[in-house]
Amino acid sequence: MGDVTREDDAERQVAVHALEQSFSELMTVFRRYVAEAAERVSPGMLPATFKTLSTVSRFGPMTLSALAERLAADKGFLSRSISELEGLGLVTRTPDPVDRRSRLIAVTEVGAARLGEARAPHQSRLHEAMADWSVTEIQHLSTMLHALAVGGVPDRG
Repeated sequence: MGDVTREDDAERQVAVHALEQSFSELMTVFRRYVAEAAERVSPGMLPATFKTLSTVSRFGPMTLSALAERLAADKGFLSRSISELEGLGLVTRTPDPVDRRSRLIAVTEVGAARLGEARAPHQSRLHEAMADWSVTEIQHLSTMLHALAVGGVPDRG
C-alpha cells in the first residue's frame, strides 16, 4: 500500500507540473491580450493602467485605497494611472459621500465604451476557442478555476 501512495504522489506531482505549464502558457496569452487591449484603449497605455481601468469598471466606483487593496498595487503607481485615465476622459474622481476626504474613482461612459471595444476581439477568440465545448464543460472549468483561486475544494457534485 505504501507503494501506491508514492505512485499517487508521483502522479500528482506530474499532473501539478503539467498544470503549472498550462498556466504559464495561459498567462503568456493573457499578458498579450492585456497589452493589445491597452493599446486599443489608448496607444502607449501600459497594461497595468488597463488593469486599473478594468478593475474600476468591474467593481464600480471605489477609492484609491480600495483599488490598491484589490489589485495589491502601490498607491503611487495607481494614482499616476488614475491621473492618466482621467486625462483621457476614461474615469472621473468625485468626493466620496461617506468620507469627504476620499475621492471615488468611476469609469465614464467613454471609458466603458472604449473598454468594451478593446475587449471585443478577445471575447470573440474565447468563444471561438470554446465553440466545441459543452456548456457543462465550460461551467465545470469555471468552477474548478474559482476553487483553485480561492484555495477551496471544487464541487464534485
